[in-house]
Amino acid sequence: MASPKELLKEYRSKRDFARTQEPSGEAAGKEAGAGAQRGTFVVQKHDATRLHYDFRIELDGVLKSWAVTKGPSNNPADKRLAVHVEDHPLDYGGFEGTIPEGEYGGGTVMLWDRGTWEPIGDPHEGLEKGDLKMRIFGERMKGEWVLVHMKGRDTKRRNGPDRENWLLIKHKDSYARDKDTLTTRFTRSVATARDFAAIAKGAEPAKASKVPAKAVWHSDGAETPAFRSPQLATLTDTVPSGSDWLFEMKYDGYRCLAAIAGDSVRLYTRSGLDWTDKFDALVEPLRKLKISSALIDGEICAFDGKGRTDFTTLKNVLSNGGRLEYFAFDLLEADGEDLTGKPLVERKERLEKLLGKSARNSAVQFSSHVRGHGQKVLDALCREGHEGVIAKRGSAPYRSERNRDWYKIKCLKRQEFVIGGWSPSEKRNGFASLLLGTWENGKLLYRGRVGTGFTQDLLAELDAKLKKLETKERPFDAVPRARARGVHWVKPELVAEIAYTELTADDILRHPSFLGLRGDKPAEEVKMEKAQPLEDDGAAVAERLGVRLTSPDRVVYPRQGITKSNLVAYYEAVAEVMLPHISDRPLSLVRCPQGRAKACFFQKHDTGGFPEQLKSVPVTEKDGETQEYFYIDDLAGLVAGTQMNVLEWHMWGSRRANVEKPDRLVFDLDPDEGLDFKAVVSAAEDMRDRLKDIGLETFPLVSGGKGIHVIVPLRPLAEWPAVKAFCKGMAQLLATEEPDRFTANLSKARRKGRLFIDYLRNERGSTAISPWSVRSREGAPVAVPVTWDEVKSLKSANGFSLDAAAARVGDDAWSGYFEVRQSLTKAILGKVPGGD
Repeated sequence: MASPKELLKEYRSKRDFARTQEPSGEAAGKEAGAGAQRGTFVVQKHDATRLHYDFRIELDGVLKSWAVTKGPSNNPADKRLAVHVEDHPLDYGGFEGTIPEGEYGGGTVMLWDRGTWEPIGDPHEGLEKGDLKMRIFGERMKGEWVLVHMKGRDTKRRNGPDRENWLLIKHKDSYARDKDTLTTRFTRSVATARDFAAIAKGAEPAKASKVPAKAVWHSDGAETPAFRSPQLATLTDTVPSGSDWLFEMKYDGYRCLAAIAGDSVRLYTRSGLDWTDKFDALVEPLRKLKISSALIDGEICAFDGKGRTDFTTLKNVLSNGGRLEYFAFDLLEADGEDLTGKPLVERKERLEKLLGKSARNSAVQFSSHVRGHGQKVLDALCREGHEGVIAKRGSAPYRSERNRDWYKIKCLKRQEFVIGGWSPSEKRNGFASLLLGTWENGKLLYRGRVGTGFTQDLLAELDAKLKKLETKERPFDAVPRARARGVHWVKPELVAEIAYTELTADDILRHPSFLGLRGDKPAEEVKMEKAQPLEDDGAAVAERLGVRLTSPDRVVYPRQGITKSNLVAYYEAVAEVMLPHISDRPLSLVRCPQGRAKACFFQKHDTGGFPEQLKSVPVTEKDGETQEYFYIDDLAGLVAGTQMNVLEWHMWGSRRANVEKPDRLVFDLDPDEGLDFKAVVSAAEDMRDRLKDIGLETFPLVSGGKGIHVIVPLRPLAEWPAVKAFCKGMAQLLATEEPDRFTANLSKARRKGRLFIDYLRNERGSTAISPWSVRSREGAPVAVPVTWDEVKSLKSANGFSLDAAAARVGDDAWSGYFEVRQSLTKAILGKVPGGD
């Protein structure tokens, strides 16, 4: 790879640095930033012979550059010509000023946008193929973009190489818009707020620019913390007691993570949308705190006339202007230090000190709490008309998931619902009521209608949005005939906040009232919230199922404090999705009688003394002897196993009624120690593609350990020898084609720096971890079915805790798994060496 100095030869040959103020790039040395996940990014608006925008990204120690004639557009329908130009030095990213007339590029240069970028895939491969996908984290450009080389349409030049013509295109995501708003909305410098005329005159910056020459964007060199998924609270109707519980007001606003580094402030919604522009009134108050670097969790609110945080008031303030307040209640990072593993009380102490003595009239406030006395706190807040309380365990770490360390207790019932249609009004223009629903198991279920809570302005706004989304297809799984008459259906994209008094036995809303639209939560994530009991009573579950659970409070996972009772409650929560996979299969069990921290062992055969709910089936072994293998067919079997200290459930690939013919294949992608998890993700996607090419649909499972299992559902037609030969052939094929990346050899020595494709799970008597099984590993991780889209963003194979796994039960990640009708045909077997 060429050095930065070599890459900058063309740049320097075109400029006389005795005349121009542009950086010479002579200081370029080693490849700055090489190997980093993110590089710097800048767009410079350039008023030269023709007005254009220079788009630049850091790669290989230089700024790769394209001249975008009309400027970037956030409308995916716009394909903006981007002419590939010479590489520029990194310190060019901080340049704003004038280039003398007669010099190359003579004219005025404005620093129009800046930030960081990261490639989607290998950036060098993307450049070579002419398809460079990226994520941009700019102050104006955000989200996913792509540069596409129009090969065969480059501009011919008499002297020098042809000029490459590319297209800069916005991908469809939450930052995309129906029309371009970037170049028309932003016309001044992102660094100094000057326009072209002021820059040309050399006027003083309209705001202080502390951008150093080498495009490290923060005044103290600190990097703005990246967004993290926030911790979420579980709804309950009972107030927890005890001195470890802290009680905070439940604010009625928008959840917001504030990422701060010096003068840089980014404000993110709970789903990771960058809403800094929407919440810009809070940027300056957060800057004034003079924080070096921090990631703060909090809530953005507005107060109504009675001094209460109110979502409707907040929506009005965001639309029409007014005062916003930010209540900060947690500190995730400070000065580059990750604080999420520390107890909440310690994080809040650090946060209070960080915020300092904020004046009572400051827009940024520390969210105070009361230790204990939760019922009194709730009663007082309800009397004053507030929404409720959040109860938080003071000794708990911060976890980016919904769990039982945080509970929410509401004074009134309210939550988000998806709008799926509207009924026309006979008395007013527009609609009379909106039809509402929530997602369950991939279906939008009807939850009732709302016809109150609308102002005239809101009616007009909603009417316009609904008409744009109108469709002939009914989005709901079912709607009562009387309610469906005359309804106009809409695509289920709008999310409404609704207050209501109670639910009927059929989960239909009583006396609902519209509070406002929410843009911070994707419609597909909206589910019915139901109050959960404070503690998981596994003993009661076992008793109901007829299983005697001894020592239910015995801790099985010491560091997490997870008990046998907690495990029973978990399996009750996931039984409906786990049992279809594990039922009626011969099983092998990992038992840990003294908990996961002590000796565990693998047990294949029923040796007697087990509860009757843990059943057995005779299976003939290879030597001709018959052995009793475990199997289960209901939740009682899972509970019985937990009573017998089973911490892992491993299953055969065939059912007991057809033991010789498997109905699933497993390719276990097992990385060598120290191998980055991205390599596992890439391997899983490649395995998926190879199997798809020969006609087999696959489903990914994170193992709860180190790797990913690529699962192939089958019709049970082929027998074990043919299945094993096919899987071995597939594994050896990949290992032969890419020996530096894969091995099909079980030897640890042969696995160094590579991924082992474990095909040996696909033979008679071998087992693989069951979907939804807990693992006997630190952290009590779970083997969880995921979608192929999710695989791209996974950071590890052991990232799902009990609570996180249970929260996914309704997601239906493996939708259609049991409807797949595929088999190892002769044609498919013939496509793999040894498979036939």
